[in-house]
Amino acid sequence: MKLDGKVTLVTGAARGIGEGIAKRFASAGARVAVADLDAAQAKASAERLPARDPGDAMAIAMDVTDPDQVEAGVAAVVDRWGGIDVLVCNAGIQIVHRTEDFPFAEWKRLLAVHLDGAFLATRACLPYMYKKRAGTVIYMGSVHSKEASPLKAAYVTAKHGLLGLARVVSLEGAEHGVRSNVICPGFVRTPLAEKQIPEQAARLGLSESEVVERIMLGRTVDKEFSTIEDVAEIALLFASFPTNALTGQSLLVSHGWVME
Repeated sequence: MKLDGKVTLVTGAARGIGEGIAKRFASAGARVAVADLDAAQAKASAERLPARDPGDAMAIAMDVTDPDQVEAGVAAVVDRWGGIDVLVCNAGIQIVHRTEDFPFAEWKRLLAVHLDGAFLATRACLPYMYKKRAGTVIYMGSVHSKEASPLKAAYVTAKHGLLGLARVVSLEGAEHGVRSNVICPGFVRTPLAEKQIPEQAARLGLSESEVVERIMLGRTVDKEFSTIEDVAEIALLFASFPTNALTGQSLLVSHGWVME
């Protein structure tokens, strides 16, 4: 199996894309730690994983913006399984406002979850990867790592920032056998995307169907949402790729919304 026995930690994995990645990793033979702010949902998600053995899944209560919780969560994974082979920084939130109306506290909150969270998890995991001289860090970017949309100043800024972090980690990690890459999905029909539909409709003066057809899917080649399974397959590719030939890269999963 592609990830046979590999120790993987996925943040924001109690639902949505994070849970989909955790499931795909478990089905590929990995030991999976489901980390999430919601401890009860993390436990339920871990129990749903298709692990070969119940001991190959665990739940971690983790606020990725809290350095102590991140360090403690990573240490718990290492104590149980002896190290960390793959980190997926997936935790994220969405807040939409026009730039001139964006409350500073909400700006800081979104950047803290996406950027501080990714940094703190990476910083906590790298020493263990360096010790083993092997590891993979995967960041959940977005089409908005490449593009911009109205109302999303904080989100676009955060997702662009993850590209920079991934590239630095790939450069610094190379001598230690550590790779780093970014997945850039288009719109995936998760609760996070569903929440945006009425919000954008109200702020842009459109119907909800117009938001879906024009804003979310208007530039795709087939007017289709990307799926959680699509994204999980790319995560598996990055996690299992055997060499540094694939590092410091970003891969769009967007039905052609953005092409490069």
